[in-house]
Amino acid sequence: MSDKLFDRETMLDLSVNVIPLAIMGFFVIVFIVVAPFGFDPMTSALQFGLLVVPFVLLAILTYFSGLAVAGTQRSGALYLPGQAAVRGAVELEHPGESPPPQTESDPVAAEE
Repeated sequence: MSDKLFDRETMLDLSVNVIPLAIMGFFVIVFIVVAPFGFDPMTSALQFGLLVVPFVLLAILTYFSGLAVAGTQRSGALYLPGQAAVRGAVELEHPGESPPPQTESDPVAAEE
């Protein structure tokens, strides 16, 4: 794990939210620069409200979900990809930590 808050794996997890944020940001900029529907205070306020409010809420949600994902990656159990739900999968050690203690009931440790 790296020392950065949002490392590469976390950013890949958050890309499902970053892509819609970029699309909404693009349309806000286009509607400011081009104004294809003209400028009417009520219509423009509604138009930008329907873009800016979800943009802000999704940005907040993305930040907090990034914190949750990064925290889980740092403190949760670490397995090889696809092995978290496999019975008898061995937990990998986190970098800089001592390996987890082996118990008698661990079927993988009993085979060794």
